[in-house]
Amino acid sequence: MKKFGVNIDHVATVRNARGEGHPDIIEIAHAVKNSGASSITIHLREDRRHIKDSDLKKLCKMNFLINLEIAANMKMVKLAIKNKPKFVCLVPEKRNEITTEGGLDLNKNFNIIKKIITKLNNKKIRTSLFIDPSIKNIILSKKIGTQCVELHTGKISRMIKQKKNFKKELNKIIKCSKFGFKNNIKIHAGHGLDYQTTKILNKISYITEYNIGHFIIGESIKFGIPKVIKKFKEIIK
Repeated sequence: MKKFGVNIDHVATVRNARGEGHPDIIEIAHAVKNSGASSITIHLREDRRHIKDSDLKKLCKMNFLINLEIAANMKMVKLAIKNKPKFVCLVPEKRNEITTEGGLDLNKNFNIIKKIITKLNNKKIRTSLFIDPSIKNIILSKKIGTQCVELHTGKISRMIKQKKNFKKELNKIIKCSKFGFKNNIKIHAGHGLDYQTTKILNKISYITEYNIGHFIIGESIKFGIPKVIKKFKEIIK
């Protein structure tokens, strides 16, 4: 069965709006795990706009499979090594962005990313790279030494929502997924995913994991976390 990670960043966004402790991030993490998610994704941004250091510390000390998203710099890597999440995903980060706008620039940041991947691999932390879907990025990811990549699906998700022709973007994702699989790189997908886009991408057998956050939290306000996670699990099984 394909794996399914749930990003709980925006639970922290709601909590932080009041500066208090509700909703409780640990309680939500338990609800996500008990509902059948394979892992829990959190993005510790440098500006700490949602997930805080204390959240990371608590979650990593408990029985959760944490997928920690961080910027590709040594300060964030030190925090990852200190807290020992099961997985790390390196993502690009801009202070003024609302959400992650695209994949890593592997060509420009090749040396630092390779250094980070080596360091995390040595600590037995499985690391993935958040990339735009292109063969060039898969080749660079292989040279860097990563075990996994997460394909940025924001573009195809927007095109599907706007009822635009998305076949060219879908074919790009299919080719990258197949090429990555043939080069022993696990293919994950994430960003902007909803029910419809996940159904379409799930036809690509090479994709082994989906990471979804904002849509799940939004739908859960109406229907509850267990019901929304169950529906996604039915889609990707």
